[in-house]
Amino acid sequence: MRISASFALLLAIPALHAGVFSSDEPSSPSSQNVKCVYSGTDGNCVEPVLKTGKELVITVIGQGVAPSITASPAQAYALAKRAAMADGYRQIAERVKGVQVEGQDTIKNMMLQQSSTRTSVEALVRGANLLNTSFKEGLCEVEMEIALSYSKVSE
Repeated sequence: MRISASFALLLAIPALHAGVFSSDEPSSPSSQNVKCVYSGTDGNCVEPVLKTGKELVITVIGQGVAPSITASPAQAYALAKRAAMADGYRQIAERVKGVQVEGQDTIKNMMLQQSSTRTSVEALVRGANLLNTSFKEGLCEVEMEIALSYSKVSE
């Protein structure tokens, strides 16, 4: 899985065909932003639609755990923060591009012998902002957001 610190316009093209972006319904100045808070575990985020004149803000919370053996508390913090940021970028990519899921089951004598599932996402993320970082008891959480606008992705 390759995720960069940049959000490419390439992310928008497949989403245009998937119905994420819509140019109908002009927006009023009071409804310029649509906010979607998505942590990846609550499932309460409603699929927003990006429309002309509006900005879609996707906010995620990435989590990372410090390794049990580190040379110093500073190293533990740095590694946990790096993992949390990678998780945040992955969540942003999943929200924008979607997730590819592959599954395989092995059945013998009408009984399930083995089951495996593989998920992947491939995207380039540009323009994500780090809003907040917290670290306690070896767990680092970073709040990240990215703002999408129809004019940026339709160029």
